[in-house]
Amino acid sequence: MTSIDGALAGAARIGLDSAPIIYYVEKQPRYFPLSLAVFERIARGGLRGYSSVITLTETLTHPRRAGNEAIIGAYETLLLDSESLSLLDVNATIAASAADLRARHNLRTPDAIQIATALAAGCEAFLTNDRELRRVSALRVLVLDELTLEQG
Repeated sequence: MTSIDGALAGAARIGLDSAPIIYYVEKQPRYFPLSLAVFERIARGGLRGYSSVITLTETLTHPRRAGNEAIIGAYETLLLDSESLSLLDVNATIAASAADLRARHNLRTPDAIQIATALAAGCEAFLTNDRELRRVSALRVLVLDELTLEQG
């Protein structure tokens, strides 16, 4: 296990997969403390967060299906109104990069778009809970299941 502090050392920009955002907003018991530690760093401005607009689709689907307006509002506030977290549109450059990532690493399209977005934003790290994304060596892939809050 790697400490969250050690994993984020030297990173000024972090790409965010949808799962850590869901864990944070919905306070998922197992992963909330780790995701909170990352989002606190983002809120303080010591770390800048980036994700793709695809995150809106991935995070809003279940709350919309359930009619959970409070969770929808929490996602929209975090993703659309945050000073230190930016959602990037999928443009032609990101789409072409995602195609390259899919071809080289056999990624699913949403994952390839998320990583291509992080690369386009100049991120040094990418936070996910998908071990398969470690196939991408162009940035440091941080898997929540492999992180801890404790030093050591």
